[in-house]
Amino acid sequence: MRITMIGSGYVGLVSGACFSDFGHNVICVDHDQEKIALLQKGVMPIYEPGLADMVANNVKAGRLSFSNDLASSVKDADAVFIAVGTPSRRGDGHADLSYVFAAAKEIAASVSDNTVVVDKSTVPVGTGDEVERIIREIAPDKKIWVASNPEFLREGAAIGDFKRPDRIVIGTENPEAREIMQEIYRPLYLNQSPILFTSRRSAELIKYASNAFLATKITFINEMADLCEAVGGDVQDVARGIGADNRIGSKFLHAGPGYGGSCFPKDTLALLKTAENFATPLRVVESVVTANNIRKRAMARKVLQAIGKDMRGQKIGLLGLTFKPNTDDMRDAPSLALIQGLEDAGAIIHAYDPEGMVQARPLLPNVIFEDEPYKVAEKAEALVIVTEWDAFRALDLKRIAGLLKTPLLLDLRNIYTEEEAKKAGLVYHGIGRPHAG
Repeated sequence: MRITMIGSGYVGLVSGACFSDFGHNVICVDHDQEKIALLQKGVMPIYEPGLADMVANNVKAGRLSFSNDLASSVKDADAVFIAVGTPSRRGDGHADLSYVFAAAKEIAASVSDNTVVVDKSTVPVGTGDEVERIIREIAPDKKIWVASNPEFLREGAAIGDFKRPDRIVIGTENPEAREIMQEIYRPLYLNQSPILFTSRRSAELIKYASNAFLATKITFINEMADLCEAVGGDVQDVARGIGADNRIGSKFLHAGPGYGGSCFPKDTLALLKTAENFATPLRVVESVVTANNIRKRAMARKVLQAIGKDMRGQKIGLLGLTFKPNTDDMRDAPSLALIQGLEDAGAIIHAYDPEGMVQARPLLPNVIFEDEPYKVAEKAEALVIVTEWDAFRALDLKRIAGLLKTPLLLDLRNIYTEEEAKKAGLVYHGIGRPHAG
């Protein structure tokens, strides 16, 4: 199949590379000329494990290419995927659909007959209807069908998620579009990945509902962690106990400093705005958004209370800046609110992250970035683990205790145990554990 992917960001690039790896011919298009020039040289604009090699292999095989020319790239495509950004609009939280609609206009002007246009971007209910209206207005005589195919990729595990999905959701009631989409996903169907065909509006809602539910699980276990600290329970035991129930499941029950990233924060807000437009309150989701924002701000207070002294001009070391490991994504990362709160208290922040420091520098102009973890700890009042990178799971805790000004470890991801830290000479504070705080 001939596939054109409009947008060469995270979703577009990963999806395009994986489709080409299945044997399809894929063109990834982006108006950002610098990004396309880098991709043509084999330089990835994002960090995702395995992506660079996959792109290189499929470019070499002639199945994957990159272009700034949308018109020529969509002309002979069997399917054109729209995978552009839908960020939250400033001020009101609605999803900004300007890039989606601009892409639809350009596609309609150049695409040939018998083509399916697929919304891969995360979009509110009814967006596909508007994309179809735009295309019909510009190209009323062309046989073009509009479908929804939301992505469910986790940053840091995106290639595995694409190739071994729990399900493939395709929103279309058109038989021609359905046939094309089945052929595109045929390699996954042969691997027995279930394809769920729904209406277009149901598919759009499935994406938002999925992310809102996962955000709810994270927020729930974080609140249980607070209760565990108050009553002397252990949140990890609680998570294992409830996660063993197959009606609940163990995933997304890891207590921490709050969720962040490119999806959960903006998608929960967009879902609330959709519900507001249709006069259908979503009280649970409202509470999740509020609780998560409060939690991220509360992490700075947790650190300062553990230190228990005036921090003006004093050093605090941070390990991890990205919202999760195996990505360089800083969008809505809990570290941002944490650092702001610590800097407001007068602290000087030294930080290290294996992949996120390039993205973090413009967002954190006052932070001093180090090139390895142990420099972060030198003469610091405390060392704070913010992101659970594998590189932080086997640190020399005795060495860290000797480097710190005050031997205090605040583990916001529960990588270590109090026994391990105490044996190394450290005072330990975790999340949701009996002696935490």
